[in-house]
Amino acid sequence: MRRLGTGIGWRPEIADAVERMTGIDWVEAVAENVCPGHLPESLLRLRERGVTVVPHGVSLGLGGADRPDEARLADLAERATALDTPLVTEHIAFVRAGGPLTASRLLEAGHLLPVPRTRDALGVLCENIRIAQDALPVPLALENIAAMISWPAEEMTEGQFLYELVDRTGVRLLIDVANLHTNHVNRGEDPAMALDELPVEAIAYVHVAGGFARDGVWHDSHAHPVPQPVLDILADLASRATPPGVLLERDENFPEPAELERELTAIRETVEKAAQPPATPRTTNPRWTDASGHRATPGTAGLPERTTTSSAARGSGGGDTGAGRQRLALAQAALLSSLVAGTPVPEGFDRVRLGVQARALAGKRAGVVAKVAPELPEILGADYRPAFLAYAHHRPMTGGYRRDALDFAEHLLSADRPENAEQRRRLRAWWLERSGPTPPSRRTTARLARATRRVLLRH
Repeated sequence: MRRLGTGIGWRPEIADAVERMTGIDWVEAVAENVCPGHLPESLLRLRERGVTVVPHGVSLGLGGADRPDEARLADLAERATALDTPLVTEHIAFVRAGGPLTASRLLEAGHLLPVPRTRDALGVLCENIRIAQDALPVPLALENIAAMISWPAEEMTEGQFLYELVDRTGVRLLIDVANLHTNHVNRGEDPAMALDELPVEAIAYVHVAGGFARDGVWHDSHAHPVPQPVLDILADLASRATPPGVLLERDENFPEPAELERELTAIRETVEKAAQPPATPRTTNPRWTDASGHRATPGTAGLPERTTTSSAARGSGGGDTGAGRQRLALAQAALLSSLVAGTPVPEGFDRVRLGVQARALAGKRAGVVAKVAPELPEILGADYRPAFLAYAHHRPMTGGYRRDALDFAEHLLSADRPENAEQRRRLRAWWLERSGPTPPSRRTTARLARATRRVLLRH
């Protein structure tokens, strides 16, 4: 596994600060925010200095019931080539549900949602990974995600699920220790047990990030300092196997560069200290040792309580996944519809926790729309967020955040809002300018015409 060293998540807001930092060996950029033909000047300068740039995808949804979208895979492959990267990374998650497999409308989560740790989901995920691996020019590594909710009737722990995943597909792992902490608080899962069970030899690199607690729930915000419990999990991991790379993630609420430097220093020192040989050797989990007591590596014989999967089965994820895809599609669609469209909570889920997750999804959606369309909060002022949350309650996102921004503006205008005439005029002008070359639908035009007529009659 290639050594990466210490890195930081590259974001436009801190691009200048990252360029000035010393001791940065590599950076990670959100793949969907990078255009291969127009790479940011900051990334070009970093590459000229020999800094590795790894594209980190967020929209493939390899844990979803559908096969990976060919266009999204082609886009990720194009970015890998443009950045001359040694690997690309994505998530063990689903981000959309519905569509042909369920004979229902396709819903977008706008966020990473957990995959059930079941044999059905594992088979589908393995097959999707194989499809992605065949389409990408470099190796793929997948990240464990943070979750507020648990699926009922799961059949494996997180460590077991990841081990099976690596063994069947040979995929590498991006272990996020902040997500292990999140799942410890939110789902009662022991980070040490997960590290005991997962194949640390398959780790490509590690994420470290901050968050905050509210009402007994840990929010993986990427907008707060890294807490000590996360560094403790990093130390536990590094004591088992020195990770090839460790990266600090920060997505918003950026502190001064000196504070980022201090966090990077704490991460380096944690790894270096943990890598020193302990006075008492660690006892390896016997589940993953061979007959001689050595740790078994993924994809080899000698694993107790399991059989080595044939290469033919690995290529398809372990067998025919058609029925499994159908079952997974129905389960994921029911969950996502409950979260973003207000439909009943599926059986077995914690109703209160799903409410927390639904509010978090709506809040994130409002924040991202404000970033892609900053004119909306500028026009609406303090009314933007409550108006958007009310709009989003029963109106799921179906076409990405830019489409969502246009739909939100149309929703307000069709309801003759906002009440302030000048705000309404500015919002209408914004909507008309950005509706693009495709004219509004007849229904939309009629609604806007009626709203305009009401305004004219009023004045």
